[in-house]
Amino acid sequence: MAGSIRLFLPHPLAPGAALPLAPGQAHYLGTVMRRATGERVRVFNGVDGEWEARVLSLVRNEARLEAARRLRPQAPEPDLWLAFAAVRREATEFIVQKATELGVAALLPVLTARTNPGTPNAGRLAAIATEAAEQCERLTVPAIAPPVRLTALLAGWPPARPLFAAIERQAAPMLRPHAGPAGLLVGPEGGFAPAELDEMRNHPFVIAASLGPRVLRAETAAIVGLALLQAPGGG
Repeated sequence: MAGSIRLFLPHPLAPGAALPLAPGQAHYLGTVMRRATGERVRVFNGVDGEWEARVLSLVRNEARLEAARRLRPQAPEPDLWLAFAAVRREATEFIVQKATELGVAALLPVLTARTNPGTPNAGRLAAIATEAAEQCERLTVPAIAPPVRLTALLAGWPPARPLFAAIERQAAPMLRPHAGPAGLLVGPEGGFAPAELDEMRNHPFVIAASLGPRVLRAETAAIVGLALLQAPGGG
């Protein structure tokens, strides 16, 4: 199969299935990657595994593929959620990209007392997550929830899913690998406000955790926390 192009397609995958591409995907395939009719690419939809598909037609911003054969079956992935305070745009996009590469199942932007003004662009974040999933060869694209206040996040959190909160400048056990469903909560630059810390203590599922002796930037904390939770011996 020529090249290593992977595309996420929201269509059922089965032998002979017709797979229309969105205009942006058709442009990428034909104009950017210079693929032609008859060539092969890899596709996935988050449900049916990864498939080899043949380019049936490709004209400007219109393209159609045909599913040929399954290359990989769908496999379990980490059941890990990342709740993170929205920071400046570039850092938020970086968090979404790297969390996708690290296998996160769901991304939950949170609005806190010290969150930077502005609401994350949902469409752009979804596009970044999709592209990262295509490039890192995972079989799913993480779900991205609408931003909510920290109070609402905690009120709606499943009590059976532990939520490890990265707390800086306070005595807390070092974050350790965890097997099974879990969540990681990372605060904004400047950390959580005192009232927010008090509210977290009222929820038994919130577990304060340290990421080490240094104060990390929000985007660095998200990567470090996800790596620690999934280290060998964990999930």
